[in-house]
Amino acid sequence: MTLSDAEIRKEIEGWKGFADSLRGDDRELFREMMRGCYEYAPSMHARASPFLSEALFMSLLLLERKMISWLAKEVEELKKGANR
Repeated sequence: MTLSDAEIRKEIEGWKGFADSLRGDDRELFREMMRGCYEYAPSMHARASPFLSEALFMSLLLLERKMISWLAKEVEELKKGANR
């Protein structure tokens, strides 16, 4: 069983109520995170599971991990520049 585009879109859009209940900055940040999940839709298709949220959460974790890795590299570059 693979997931369809409609199922993925429905799952992501299903979190709208949660986003709407957040305060200003948190709401926009959450919506930005959810939009980022569409980048991983092809990978989410491959996830055969009755729990679509698992694929969604893995996409969110991957997005966050990418940001952490990028920030760590930036910090290292800044440290190298400061040591010159």
